Amino acid sequence: MAKPSAAPKPPDKPGKDAKLALPVALGLCAAALLGKLLRRGGSARDAPAVEEPMQPVTLAWQGVRCSLESKDKPPRALLQGVSGVAAPGRLLGLLGPSGAGKTTLLNALAGALPLQKGMLLSGDLTLNGATPTPGGEPRGRVQGYVRQEDSLFSQLTVLETLRLAASLRLPAGLAEEAKLAAAQRLVAQLGLTGCAHTRVARCSGGERKRLCLAAELIASPALLFLDEPTSGLDAFAAQSVVRQLSSLAKRGHTVVASLHQPRGSVFALLDDLVLLAEGGRPLYVGPASAAVAHFERALGQARPADSTPAEWLSDLAAVDTSSPEAAAASRRRIEDLVAHWRATEVAASAPEPQAPSVAIVKRCAPQLSWHAQFRLLLGRAWRQVTRDKATLMSRLGSSVFSALLFSNIYWRLPRSQAALLSRVGLLQVSCINAAMGSLIKTLSVFPKERTIVSQERAVNAYGVAPYFAAKLAAELPIGAVFPLIFGAIVYPAAGLTSGVGRIARFMGVLTLESFASSALGMAIGAAVPSTQAALAVGPAVMVLFIVFGGLYTSSETVPFFLRWVPKASLIKQAFEGLVVNELRGATFVATAPGDAATGEQALRRMGFERSTVRGTAAAQMRILLTYWGASYLVLLRRKPRFAAMKPRPTART
Repeated sequence: MAKPSAAPKPPDKPGKDAKLALPVALGLCAAALLGKLLRRGGSARDAPAVEEPMQPVTLAWQGVRCSLESKDKPPRALLQGVSGVAAPGRLLGLLGPSGAGKTTLLNALAGALPLQKGMLLSGDLTLNGATPTPGGEPRGRVQGYVRQEDSLFSQLTVLETLRLAASLRLPAGLAEEAKLAAAQRLVAQLGLTGCAHTRVARCSGGERKRLCLAAELIASPALLFLDEPTSGLDAFAAQSVVRQLSSLAKRGHTVVASLHQPRGSVFALLDDLVLLAEGGRPLYVGPASAAVAHFERALGQARPADSTPAEWLSDLAAVDTSSPEAAAASRRRIEDLVAHWRATEVAASAPEPQAPSVAIVKRCAPQLSWHAQFRLLLGRAWRQVTRDKATLMSRLGSSVFSALLFSNIYWRLPRSQAALLSRVGLLQVSCINAAMGSLIKTLSVFPKERTIVSQERAVNAYGVAPYFAAKLAAELPIGAVFPLIFGAIVYPAAGLTSGVGRIARFMGVLTLESFASSALGMAIGAAVPSTQAALAVGPAVMVLFIVFGGLYTSSETVPFFLRWVPKASLIKQAFEGLVVNELRGATFVATAPGDAATGEQALRRMGFERSTVRGTAAAQMRILLTYWGASYLVLLRRKPRFAAMKPRPTART
């Protein structure tokens, strides 16, 4: 039997080629618009407004209690009747051992205690004598919250971070020069001049802590909460941060900070003190300078000469677990100290408020237009992506390495039947490579970025829509580069079916699949609680898509209840499009009965005879838009839920 000769390849149709290169065109258009959008200025919705001067705020609370109830366990007390006052011009420290409820109390006072099932929170809380509305706008505009974790974009410089915060959070009518001056003033006040033009990723821990503080201070909040601002810092950096807080309080702000085992020099900077013991029981609330004398009277003995006041108070509030006897003795001591404080609490001297008890002034909120928000966020996203050289080079190296590896494995494939299977295998691994690269990158970055965005949205800095649009506009042009480089190396090296149109379609399908995989990563990253969870869920979903990717299973053999998976599989749609692009119109050497002499015969055996590249690209686009829509909706609806403080029963104090 004579071997049939290969028929000449049909010419490509340039009209279809242009349409099928849509993903590449979209990326180029986005890149072209980027510079234009960054150069255009945004306008405020309203006429220029003048920000009202900061009004001091006195925070007072009575009988704050918090507990967690569950069906199979007795209620666990987190706070047990804590009362106190935080006044302007004074730095209040919340102290106590681990598990004493410092952060719980801080969050309860800030209205930022995460809601949990079975949580009960009660107490009376006032700001300048008025009860704040839970989640109300006035309170949100007069207070700031610095969390324990550094939530910053790593590729922005210190000054860029503060300039962006000023642009987003200061009144829209303020001139850009005034906003820049506010950022520069905070840089000088918080000792950040030396690192003003240093990227956040290269700053020390103390510098990042002070930058987080500066980002909150840009809006001049009268009331500031900080959750363990000295954690992870050395002694010098910790003292520097607390010294800045003390200086801030002296300028009229009300500052409340939880501190874990502060050194003596840090303790000396505190004006007021709340000392908590195990289970959130108060041991002392009042001026820090009077704490030692209080406990000396309660114990009937002087403070040991070999311990500082901070060390002694920390020891008094802690349970010694070195032995059962020591634990029992320390718990009895704590019970006695709690009882002594309860007996003297009414007579305890609290700092007098330094501001009149009047209603809270509503501060001006940012009112940037949608376009202005988009412009600012686009600039931030573009810098974050393009300056991350390590990630870019890693992705570039991975794409080039994979392309070279596949090129060597599938070098100059002939037109034999065995090579036909190799071509199909190459197209499958190309789809998997493009999808996994985009997915892992997104899963590694987006969950942490989502946390930052949630915090900025909580203070009404911007909306979800401009953020989401800016992120896509910045990342799509960069994301298109890597599949294009991969295709430019692999396609000619493997000897895939030649033709400008086929090459354009090959790269377009891989680019579109890369976008869809990144969108899948965003949807997962928006829904799960952490980066670790995202990295666990994402690959598992991708493995499912690979199994139903068109090579290992046939649509006819898929169980009925799983028929939806191939339609949702971005691997399946990309693979099907690449196979059709490669085989339709191609010929192969047939040496035995049953061999596929044409690409159409091979497509028929795979069940792709009715498929088109355009149809699979449309299906891929639907998957892409679905994941983008899911990401947007999750971000829009996923707002932190906080426990509301209910008024305490009148009979309980």
